[in-house]
Amino acid sequence: MLLMAAVSTSASAAYDRNQAVPVEKVVYGQVESIKHVTQTQLVEDRNLGWKTFGGALIGGVVGHQFGGGSGQDVATVLGALLGGAAANQYGNSTRTLEYKLIEMMINLDDGTQVMVIQDLDPGMSFVAGDEVRVVYLKGYVRVDIAM
Repeated sequence: MLLMAAVSTSASAAYDRNQAVPVEKVVYGQVESIKHVTQTQLVEDRNLGWKTFGGALIGGVVGHQFGGGSGQDVATVLGALLGGAAANQYGNSTRTLEYKLIEMMINLDDGTQVMVIQDLDPGMSFVAGDEVRVVYLKGYVRVDIAM
């Protein structure tokens, strides 16, 4: 049997269900198995450089308030270094996004099998045995309950 895999790279619907899109092909089948999976993605803060610069600037201004003459210059530089280091350390924010996906093995009416991984849509739940339609759109595949 032919086994094909279609994976949504962004893990989100590539179209809004209320949006008209051109369809390349529609085939029907029955869900053989379902597996709920997650895709975890680390997202790093892209503003880290600006935060470090801002921390150094504020640290330099605070450091400039202390001492006089060359001592004031040393305090300014030391304040800028400490402010930049603090902003770099505490401004380094990394967060995790988790996408909920559903992996479906589908027996198509023509005898072939396809595996589709798509985002989990709370409005459309699938169970083994469901009659489904596999909609091939330009660049991706979407599975819906057959109507």
